Parts: sequence; structure tokens; C-alpha cells
Amino acid sequence: MAKSIKVALAGAGAFGIKHLDGIKNIDGVEVVSLIGRRLEPTQAVAKKYGIAHVSTELSDALAIKEVDAVILCTPTQMHAQQGIDCLRAGKHVQIEIPLADSLKDAQAVVDLQKQTGLVAMAGHTRRFNPSHQYVHKKIKAGELNIQQMDVQTYFFRRTNMNALGQPRSWTDHLLWHHAAHTVDLFAYQAGSPIVKANAVQGPIHPDLGIAMDMSIQLKAASGAICTLSLSFNNDGPLGTFFRYICDNGTYIARYDDLVNGKEEKIDVSKVDVSMNGIELQDREFFAAIREGREPNSSVAQVLPCYQVLHDLDQQLAKG
Repeated sequence: MAKSIKVALAGAGAFGIKHLDGIKNIDGVEVVSLIGRRLEPTQAVAKKYGIAHVSTELSDALAIKEVDAVILCTPTQMHAQQGIDCLRAGKHVQIEIPLADSLKDAQAVVDLQKQTGLVAMAGHTRRFNPSHQYVHKKIKAGELNIQQMDVQTYFFRRTNMNALGQPRSWTDHLLWHHAAHTVDLFAYQAGSPIVKANAVQGPIHPDLGIAMDMSIQLKAASGAICTLSLSFNNDGPLGTFFRYICDNGTYIARYDDLVNGKEEKIDVSKVDVSMNGIELQDREFFAAIREGREPNSSVAQVLPCYQVLHDLDQQLAKG
């Protein structure tokens, strides 16, 4: 594909804007359609980024013949069906994390991708963050192996707001969204499937209807283990913090910053062409389209993560 890749982006909220900022830095890619829940705010974002077509309906963008690919940054419960709609329309698709909020729906997307042969990728950004890439490259080079990962995913949430402080039209979820990052990353870094998984959760919030605290234990076939703590009740510091305990060193990743176990900073600026994980994720998506290959973080590659989430969900449902 020598011509410019024409993209439609659905979801003009906080994460959609992160993708628009990343795509600005990628040659040969043009966002030609923006889809949002409310027309006026979507038009404002489109004007800022020079996007000609605006709609509140994904189907309008899928009907545009020149659109090659779609990036979905829509509410979680819409991801799987919208991904299927894109593939049926003959469009390559990148679905922001999570791919789905059920194993059945995730499997349906994977099955359709295999039928169509189109590129279908899930936005498991941790695979692309330079800090985690640095560790992954050392693992691939045989310099170290994961013994344990200790991960904290902490937010402070009392109302249903997004990262821009705007009201959400959907409810976020510790298991099906935030745990998905770590469950996939752990198997990816350990280089072996997860063979044991346990979870407990705290009380269900009376208004939001979700657990506000959760603890997850994982074990990979390699013998590596992972402990993941998640909370919407933590009043700072906020974010996700990863401690890699390896057979040959300890590393602590805080977003795109990386230090060793002695808190000595490690330069990850040369790990990839950008320090922006979302941009790197998008670069992989478009490169896979141009090269006609399976991308890193394809829907097929991340499906085992959703099997683990399903098993944990079943555990939690039993109390």
C-alpha cells in the first residue's frame, strides 16, 4: 500500500485524542473521519485536527469507500460489536483495550479476523511502552528472565469521570479493563502462558455497581508469578507501577520511566522511534497494514488474556 492510509477514528474522548496526537507524527496516514457520541464536541475536536468528516454514527464512516482502517476508542461494551462491524465492512481495525468484556465476544472478533484476513489489533499499550520494551528486549536476548512481577494499578474515583474530568457514558471496570493490561503483559514478558489465576475483590460500589478494590495472583508455565493490586479508592499517587524482579536484576517501570532496583534512572529514549506508547502502538498497526502481516498485539495474540479474565470473572461471581 503505497498510498496514504485513510483512517476513521471512533471515540473523540480522552483516549481518542491521545491517538490523534500520536497519528500526527506518523507519515502516510490521514484521519478522514471522526465519530463521537455528541455532535458539537466531536466537531470541535475535528476542527482542531483538520478532520473533514464528522458523525455520531460509526456506520457513516464505514460507508466511506476511501476509509482503509478504523481505530475504536469507544466505550468498552461497544468494542466487540463495532470491531465486527468494521471487519464486515472490509476495514482493518484497531480496538482499544479491552478487546471485549466477555470471552465469547473476544472469540467472535478473533474468528471473524481469521475469516477476513484483515488486520485486527487490540490496544494493549504496555507491549509498546519503551520502558516495557526495554525489559522485553533483554528477555529476548537471553539476558534475564522474569521471576516475579509486582504491579499496582491505582486511581481515585468517586464519580464516573474520564481522564479529562468529563462525565463518562459508561462505567470503567478494574477486571475487564485495567487488569487486562497486566494479565497480557505478564504472559508476554514471561514468554509463557498463564496456568493459574486467582482473584478476590472488595465491596461493590452502591452507585457505580463495580468492585472498587481487587487483588489478582497469576502464575505462568515458566514458574514466574505476578501479584496485581487494583483500586479506585487510592488517593494518590495515581497510575500503574510495575516492579520486575528478574534472575539478573530488578526494574521498576512508571509509565515511560524506568529505573533499576536502586532507583537509578535507565535511559529508554533510544528504545524505539518515539517515547509515546500510543504512537508506537499506532505505528505497528499501520505498518502491519502496509506489510500485510499480523501485528504485535493482534486480537489472536491477546485472546489468552481474555480467557484468564473470564476465569477470574467466574471465580469472583462465585463469591
